[in-house]
This record gives sequence, C-alpha cells and structure tokens, in this order.
Amino acid sequence: MRFVYGPVPSRRLGRSLGIDPIPPKTCNWNCVYCQLGRTTPMTAVRRDYFPSDAIVAEVRSALEGRAASEIDWLTFVGSGEPTLHIGLGQMIRRVKNFTDIPVAVITNGALLHRPDVREELAAADAVLPSLDAGSESLYRRINRPLPFPDLECILVGLAAFRRGYTGKLWVEVMLVKDLNDNDEALHDLAAALRRFEPDEVHISLPVRPPAESWVEPPDEEGLMRATVILSEAARLVHPVHGDFDLSGDLDVVDAVLAVITRHPMREEELTRALHRWVPGGVAAALAELHASGRVRTVTRLGHRFWSAAGAKYAREGRIRSAGSRGG
Repeated sequence: MRFVYGPVPSRRLGRSLGIDPIPPKTCNWNCVYCQLGRTTPMTAVRRDYFPSDAIVAEVRSALEGRAASEIDWLTFVGSGEPTLHIGLGQMIRRVKNFTDIPVAVITNGALLHRPDVREELAAADAVLPSLDAGSESLYRRINRPLPFPDLECILVGLAAFRRGYTGKLWVEVMLVKDLNDNDEALHDLAAALRRFEPDEVHISLPVRPPAESWVEPPDEEGLMRATVILSEAARLVHPVHGDFDLSGDLDVVDAVLAVITRHPMREEELTRALHRWVPGGVAAALAELHASGRVRTVTRLGHRFWSAAGAKYAREGRIRSAGSRGG
C-alpha cells in the first residue's frame, strides 16, 4: 500500500495502523533527533500532497478483513508533518464515518496557531503534539524550525486548542542528553506545559538512528530529574516491543519499505516480522532488500537498524558537539 502501513507496535498507542498523507520528510522542522534523518528542504506550505480520496480508500481497504481487535488506533503520522496536508480534517472525519476505531494525529504542533488547523484536529480522538523546549533558543537548537512560528506562537496555539478540544491531548517530550535534560531547561519546559495543561506528558528517548550522530539519550540522573520536574502527568515511554505486520503488500520489498520509510526497524524486529510472513525465506528476503538499492542500514546504540535509502543522516563516524547547529 502507498499511504497505509502496519499495524506497527507503538510506544503510546498499542497496535497502530499508520496513515501517511505526505511525501517523505515533508516537514517544517529539522529535529536533531529525527529517526527519519534530516529535512531537506523544509516547507510550511499546506496543500493536497496526495489525493484525499485515495488515502481514505486505502484506509478502508486496509480495514477490510481485519477484526477491530487487531488495531487499537488509526494514526495520521509518518514521514513528516501530517498537518501540512490541507485535507487532513476531512480525511479524519471521513475515516470516522466507517470505523469505530479511534483516530489519533501525531504532530509537531507548530501549526496549531492557525484556527483552521485547530478545527481540523478537533475531529481526532487524540492529538499528540511535541514540545521539547520551554525557551526560544533551545527550541531552535533542538527542533531547528523555519523562522515562523516562534515558540511563543506555538504555545499560544496549544493553549487555544486545549480550551476547545474534548479529546485526549498527550504531549511528547524527546529528552536529549546535554540539551534539555538539565534543571534550567526542564523548569522552562514545565512552565510551558502548565500554560495548556495536557492530559499526559510522555517522555521519550532517542533510541533510533537520529539525524545528528551526537544525539544521545540522557543518563539516569537526567531522566529522573525530568520525571520529577515536568509534572505529575509525566511518564517515561519505554522503547516498544512487539510484532510488525507486513501483510499489507504482496511484495516483500514494498511491504518492508512501507514501514521503514516511516519507522526504522531494528534488524531483530525485521527478521521476526519476515519470519511470520515468509517462514524459511528470511535470508532470501533480506538479500532481495539489499539488492533493491532502496534500503540502508544504520548502527545505533549497539543495534542495526534498517531504514529507507533516501534518509539523510549525519555521515557515519562524524561526531558533532551538542551545541552545533548542524543542518
């Protein structure tokens, strides 16, 4: 399938059927920790990147023949910022017309200052924005956004959305060692969170290959500091363990690419998923993937990850200091 992938195991949403409405790395941020690599070029243009009818039809097709118990959430997410698709709101509403499975949107939240985006996301059962910093300077060092909007504009947008939203508002904080894991950064972030009071704060760690090779998870002290300072609603979201479903495509290369273009997989995860789909043919499937030229492997924290060939990570072996802007 072109737009739908999984279900995949999600750290926060259980078994999630992913819906990707935009081309790879179409985003208005260039986060240092992004598991899909660097954003080149960045964009803030909202438009119909793909036909909404085709995306909705593919969701319907993916749900046919599946028991509702197989999927916990339908999640608009993927290879960039989903709110850049101008048809997102109507796609959410159309999908909810033919399924009772709840719909989530994972977003960086940068466009919530716009009333039209807030109205569109109001149809979702859960919205999961990011907030990694409580100061403008640190926001720009971590998320490396376009010049507009600034952090204050984003926080005003989040507060406005919170006031009118009746669904679940779960904020993700990605903790990066020596950037946002110290006292000052965490107190600034806690103050920012209090401005819109999310239902939950999910603390995540950069365990998958990051855009910049110097990005590391915090140590135990930094992690404990974050859980104490951020809020009573904050909790650590542990790395996910579970099976990836590759049955959405007939071709093994297309099936794997549908996942790793949006969600790099540890080699052991990929091997396990292939074994369930093509028992006895795992070695041949991996060889076919290599031969396709459409994948690459990246070593991260002792694990080998499979990612799409086009993902732009820092050159292997190039270490940058945490204060470097990188680009």
